[in-house]
Amino acid sequence: MTLWFVFALMTAAAIFAVLWPLGRHGRPQKDGSEAVVYKDQLTEIDRDVAAGLIGSSEAEAARVEISRRLLAAAANQRDPPLASSLSLRRSAAIIALIGLPIVAVALYLPLGSPQLGDFPLAQRTRAPDGAQPLENLVAQVEAHLEKNPTDGRGWNVIAPVLARLGRYDDAVRAYRNSITYNGDSAQRRADLGEAIAGAAGGVITAEAKAEFERAVALNADEVKATYFLGVAAEQDGRTAEAGSIWRAMLEKAPSDAPWRPLVQAALARIGGSSAPVLSDDAMAAAKDMSESDRGAMIRGMVERLAVRLKQNGDDVEGWLRLVRAYMVMGDHDKAKSALTDARQAVANDAERLRQLNQGLKNLGLDG
Repeated sequence: MTLWFVFALMTAAAIFAVLWPLGRHGRPQKDGSEAVVYKDQLTEIDRDVAAGLIGSSEAEAARVEISRRLLAAAANQRDPPLASSLSLRRSAAIIALIGLPIVAVALYLPLGSPQLGDFPLAQRTRAPDGAQPLENLVAQVEAHLEKNPTDGRGWNVIAPVLARLGRYDDAVRAYRNSITYNGDSAQRRADLGEAIAGAAGGVITAEAKAEFERAVALNADEVKATYFLGVAAEQDGRTAEAGSIWRAMLEKAPSDAPWRPLVQAALARIGGSSAPVLSDDAMAAAKDMSESDRGAMIRGMVERLAVRLKQNGDDVEGWLRLVRAYMVMGDHDKAKSALTDARQAVANDAERLRQLNQGLKNLGLDG
C-alpha cells in the first residue's frame, strides 16, 4: 500500500509540473509605448544634427533604422491578441487532467486484466515447473551454475539429469564438479564411472573401470560399481569372473533387492543361471527334483507369469523375468512376442518404458 501511495504522489507531481505553466498568466504588457520612445529618438537625432554632434549621413542612417522599428511597433499594437488566452490554456489543462486517465482506463479494462492477482517475481521463480520441458529446467540450472560454479548441490542435482538426457560428456563434468565441491563418496564415483561408460557407448573403458574400483574401495557393498566391474569382466571376455562377481552380489543381497532382476539377467546373458525366473525359495524346492520335473515346474511358473502379466502389464520386472525365462528355455519366438507385449503394456508410462528398455538392453535385446 505504501508503494502505491508513493507512486500516486510521483504521478501527481509529474502532472503538476506539466500543467502548471498552462495555468499561469502571461507577462503583463509594459505601460510605456515603444512608438513614443522611437519618436523621441527621432526628435533627438534632429537636435544632434542642429548642434553639429553628428553628420547628415549618420543622422539619415539612424532615422531609417529608428523608423523601421517604429513601423514594427505600430504594427504590433494593431495585431489582435493571440488565441492562446488564459481561458484556453486552462481548458487544455482540464482536458489533459481528466481526459488522459479516462482514456487510459477505457483502454485497460478491455485489454488488461484488472482481476488478475499479484504475481511477484520471487513467486514466479518458485512457480511449479512441471509444465516446463526438462530441457528448459536444465538450461536454467546450467545458467545458475555458470554464475555459481562452486554450488556443489547444483552439480549434484543436474548430473543425473544430464545422464538421463544422454548428455554424457556434460554429465561426466557435472559428476566431477560434484565430487570436487561435495566431497568424495562411493556413490558419486560409481555414477561418474557410469557416465564415462555412457559417453563411450556402453563400453567400460579403463577410465570408467578405475572409477568403479575407487567406489568399491570406498564401499565394498556399492552395488552399481560392483555390477559394472562384472560388466567390464564380461566385455573383456572373462565371463567366469563376471559370473563370480554377480553371483556373489546375489548371495549377499536381500530377496527383495530392486536390482536382483538386473543381475539375474546378466547371469542369464553369460549362461550363468539355468532358471532365472525362479525365486530363491523355488530354487530350494526344486533342488531335489529330477531334471524333467524341474523343467516342468519352470515351464508351469513361466506360463503362470505370462497369464498374470496379460492381466496386469504394469510389472516391468515381471516382463523382464518372462523374456529372460523364454531366452533361457531357448524359445526365442515367445521371447520376442513377450517383448512386444511388454512395450505395448507400458507404452503410456514413460518411466516404466525407460526401465523396460534398460532391462532389455541388459539382456542384449534392442527390440
